[in-house]
Amino acid sequence: MAKRLPDHAKNFRGKAKNIPEAEMRWLPYQWAWITDPAIMKIMEKSRRTGVSFADSYESARYHSLRSSDQDSWVSSRDETTAKLYAKDCQKFAKALNRAAGDLGDEVLLDGSGNKVTVHTIPFANGTTLNSLASNPDVFAGKGGRVKLDEHALRRDPRGVYAIASPTIDWGGMLAIISTHRGSGNFFNSLIREIVEKGNPKGFSHHRVTLEDALDQHLLWKLQCVFPDGDPRLEMDEADYFDYQRRRSADEETFLQEYMCVPADDAGAFLEYALIDACTYPAGEEWEYSLKEMASCQNPLLGGLDIGRSHDLTSFMVLEKVGGHYFLRKRIDLQGEKFSTQEAVLYPWVEHCRRVCVDKTGLGMQFAERMGERFGKYKIEGVTFSGPVKEELAYPLRSAFEDGGISIPFGDKELEQDLRAVRKTTTAAGNVRFEAERGEAGHADRFWALALAVHADCRSARAVEFEPLVRGEFERERQGRAFPN
Repeated sequence: MAKRLPDHAKNFRGKAKNIPEAEMRWLPYQWAWITDPAIMKIMEKSRRTGVSFADSYESARYHSLRSSDQDSWVSSRDETTAKLYAKDCQKFAKALNRAAGDLGDEVLLDGSGNKVTVHTIPFANGTTLNSLASNPDVFAGKGGRVKLDEHALRRDPRGVYAIASPTIDWGGMLAIISTHRGSGNFFNSLIREIVEKGNPKGFSHHRVTLEDALDQHLLWKLQCVFPDGDPRLEMDEADYFDYQRRRSADEETFLQEYMCVPADDAGAFLEYALIDACTYPAGEEWEYSLKEMASCQNPLLGGLDIGRSHDLTSFMVLEKVGGHYFLRKRIDLQGEKFSTQEAVLYPWVEHCRRVCVDKTGLGMQFAERMGERFGKYKIEGVTFSGPVKEELAYPLRSAFEDGGISIPFGDKELEQDLRAVRKTTTAAGNVRFEAERGEAGHADRFWALALAVHADCRSARAVEFEPLVRGEFERERQGRAFPN
């Protein structure tokens, strides 16, 4: 017998089972956060559960009170999120029938003299909400209500906390919201202090996993807004949980992103902290066009990991400026014929000083054809073996450890491949670098990046090629036809 739907859900189209008996604007975990009056509160959360959205309502709710007298400073992970937060606050303020000025932009200077765009909303009671992207230095010397969204995803979470926490010394409050990002992250240290060490800082601790959210009517809320024909309308809570689990890159990623279980940094060859410290600033244009690559005066170094059906073909181009590598192009191909891969990749290879190519297995023919096309001094084939992988992996790690490489901010696919490689040592003392094979490949982007670093004459074995490359390469390529 079908369960009777409450009156407010008579026209409900979904298959969710956890339907509230009465209509509710906010889910229980959202309302618990909104109404928590603690001067220091922290939330570890699953992705896409509406916590940041609820927090924007809490901000508008505070600023809509005549008695409120504190400014708010909200730090989001990037410019887009910062502006969206401010827009949500303005929308809620209007819904509360409270006067709020138009959303505006103000340019402030951080502690290093850099310009920071702050999205501001003035309220009738004289307070102001200020929403900015990431940079915590703007908090210095200011007081009021401070909110750190996606705290664990910052370059330096410990430094962000150190600058932000004193702003409430003369009143106000501090709220921290984040998904986990590795066991060595300072955000996880804060959570462990609360859970394991008696909560010495006195946080009010909130936690919501995907399972918690589904138990508290999340799927019902989602299915109320999904369009007709969306396959997720046919799911119940168990189906939706399994759906999100299947979609994740691997089990470790699912547990971290949706179940508040930080990934084990001890098991990964590259820790999150190393990766985060080596990203371009959010929003910075990093990728070169062919025209920009052709006019580049600095050495361009390529790395190519070959795949066909199951694994990716991944191609990376690094620009070397001084001793620093800047990722300037990333191409992924999957399931493409080799002739198609050549047509896509060769225009970019053309502008590289040197390219290291995986010639293991089916890559042998690909590397051979590239050598015929571009010359032996430009193309180096690399056969993967245990010792060779070790020779490739350590210089890449050194580049991250030294802060000598820049990769795109928020590139989840690249990040997951960098995290996927595990270093193990056998009983015989042999070092191995392995990664589980998944739908997205076999850590192919990691090895493409490692090959690009290896293409630098400083780290590669064939260092004698450099004085010959220009003249020899030009002589070899004259009259060569594109291989059939």
